[in-house]
Amino acid sequence: MSEPSQPASTPEKARRVLVVGIDGVRHDVLLALPTPHIDAVAASGFLAAVEVADGTPTMSGPCWATITTGVTVDKHAVWSNDFSGNRLRVFPDFATRLARQDGRRTYVAAGWDPLVTVANGGPLFARPSRLSYSAPAADTPQAWEDCDEQITEDAVRVLGTDDPEASFVYLGAPDETAHFLGCGEEYERSVVRADERLGRILAAVRNRAGYDAEAWTVIVVTDHGHVRAGGHGGRSGAERTAWVACSGPDVIAGRTPDRVRHEDVAAHVYAALGRTADRHWTLDGRPFTAAPSAVLFDMDGTLVDTETLWWQTVAALAQELGHHLGDTDLPAVLGRSVHDTAAHLHEITGTGREPAALAAELDRRFLAAVQERTVTRPGAVELLDLLEREGVPVGLVSASPRSVVDAVLKTLGAYRFQVTVAEGETSATKPAPDPYLAAARSLGVPPASCVAVEDTPVGVASAEAAGCVVLAVPSLAPIPAAPGRTVRGSLEGIDLDWLRTLAAAGNA
Repeated sequence: MSEPSQPASTPEKARRVLVVGIDGVRHDVLLALPTPHIDAVAASGFLAAVEVADGTPTMSGPCWATITTGVTVDKHAVWSNDFSGNRLRVFPDFATRLARQDGRRTYVAAGWDPLVTVANGGPLFARPSRLSYSAPAADTPQAWEDCDEQITEDAVRVLGTDDPEASFVYLGAPDETAHFLGCGEEYERSVVRADERLGRILAAVRNRAGYDAEAWTVIVVTDHGHVRAGGHGGRSGAERTAWVACSGPDVIAGRTPDRVRHEDVAAHVYAALGRTADRHWTLDGRPFTAAPSAVLFDMDGTLVDTETLWWQTVAALAQELGHHLGDTDLPAVLGRSVHDTAAHLHEITGTGREPAALAAELDRRFLAAVQERTVTRPGAVELLDLLEREGVPVGLVSASPRSVVDAVLKTLGAYRFQVTVAEGETSATKPAPDPYLAAARSLGVPPASCVAVEDTPVGVASAEAAGCVVLAVPSLAPIPAAPGRTVRGSLEGIDLDWLRTLAAAGNA
């Protein structure tokens, strides 16, 4: 039995994250130009438009601060390209936080002063492990191209030979070109050159000696757009529309999250490194990995400690029939419907009592035990509360009869579940996929986008046959980990980021 602290598609590989910020690239221009390296990142993950939030100035300072801290402007207080009065000590950038709090190796390369120096109230990046600063010789488009070239050369060297766990590389020439020359042909050439520099940086990553033992997340992001004549700071669609491209082990190719925001970049950096964000950080962002479309719970042994009651009920009746229930009976009892278990007792004991009569007796005894002694499993109520707060649909998929399900719902709260499926309400019950398929169909979501939570091998077989991503929390019988299946000791400590990563890993 295994209990991963963070589910991952490649848990044996070292996690690494690279963020490349390209300043001032219009979304519509990007889509119209040949940018094969950004396109490759998008093809392996997604490319999504981002709208600069209401109240956030469409300026580099506020937008880059939001991107790198994971909080909005009202927290980091960078309101313009003059960073004076900021609250970056309270809400630091991801490179500084990871270096200071976790001792991780981080790297930042940039040429715009406030990002890495004290100029204009900076720096945004207070204390990464390694810093490269190369200022432009003049405030001109060509000087910025030269600066970006120096930054790229340094990034190629560091990322190719050193081992930073999280990196940020800034390219500023497209923005400067737009300010001087507008968003015409020279601006487009500058965007294409930025993409070429990205390609060289990514090639350096792929050529690393240890690349095959690493799992890289790559995020490419712009801060804001431009009006056609060049310039920004207003509220037009062209100025407010930015974009993010992302690929990595936790991102499913072709599946764009429902909502992508600047503050999600830093949140995804932490998640991609397996670093659970401390709630005291009060991040506003969330990782790009999509939350599951629904979470479908088994009931007995998963949410409530009734699997033991069921085993005791069956064992008592078996004893009366002259049979001692043992390990060989587990597959016919745990996770099975009452009719399956009754048929097993009829066969194994040779009793003259009909299976229907045995099933009715098991029903009566089990219901009485449930009504008297139902106890929730550790972490179950907290997880249900979390899913309710986050608006994730929840279903209950049980092999118990409706009478038992309804009795348990009095303890759990029927309002927590948008759909419940009991034994006898589908043409076949577990281990057949029918109950999970029915729950997903009722919720209007594909089973492959659902996480099913089970405690028995029979239930796991049902959920996997339906195509769900499975979280197994064994109760009485062991369950091994397998592709698309994560095994955990309990429901305690599960948060939405963990479920997002679980869902992404299961669909990878």
